Amino acid sequence: MKRREFIKIATGAFSATVLLPAAARAWSLVKSPVGTNRLRPPGAVPEEIFAGKCIRCGRCVEVCPYRSIALLDIRSGIYAGTPIIAAEKIPCYLCMKCVEVCPTGTLLKVRQDETRMGMAVVNKHTCYSWQSLTICRTCFDVCPYKEKAISLDQLRPVVLEDFCVGCGICTHACPVTAEDGEKAITIEPIYARERVQW
Repeated sequence: MKRREFIKIATGAFSATVLLPAAARAWSLVKSPVGTNRLRPPGAVPEEIFAGKCIRCGRCVEVCPYRSIALLDIRSGIYAGTPIIAAEKIPCYLCMKCVEVCPTGTLLKVRQDETRMGMAVVNKHTCYSWQSLTICRTCFDVCPYKEKAISLDQLRPVVLEDFCVGCGICTHACPVTAEDGEKAITIEPIYARERVQW
C-alpha cells in the first residue's frame, strides 16, 4: 500500500471514529430540546433567548399542580435546568401558575387563550377518524377550546391554527400510538409549524 493511500485511509478512519462523534456530542450540547411534544411552558420567550434568560430557579416546576413541568438534566447542555413539558406524558392544563411566579419574565404573563406553546397537528394517515369508519372524538372532546381550536369536519378532527394553544391535552388523550411511538395528533413547536406537512 502506498504511503499516500495509507494516510488517506487513516485520516478517514480517524474522522469517522473521533471527530464526527465529538462534533455530534458538541452539537447535542447546544441543540434546543424543544420539538414534537416537547414544549416550553406557557408564555415562554423565543427559544433563541430562553437559555440565556432563564435562571433555572425551578419555581415553575414547584408551583405546577399537575407536575407537567420538569427541569432538563445535564445531558441537555446549555439548556440544563430549564423547564420542559413532555405533552404526551403530562400535558399543560393551562392553570397559568408558572407565569405568575417566573421572576425573570422568561415566562411572560399571558391569558390562557393567548398561549401559543405549539400547534396540534393531526396525522391523517394514523388517525382513526381519518382512516376508517371508526368514530373517535377523543381530541375534540378533551380540548379546552373545542369548536374553537379543534372542530369536526364530517366527524374528523381539524385543528384551527389561530386558536390552538398547544397545551398537549389532545396528544395525551389520543388512543392511537403508531409503531414509532408517535400519537395520531402531536404538538409541534410554533417555529416548526411550516415544515410539518401530512
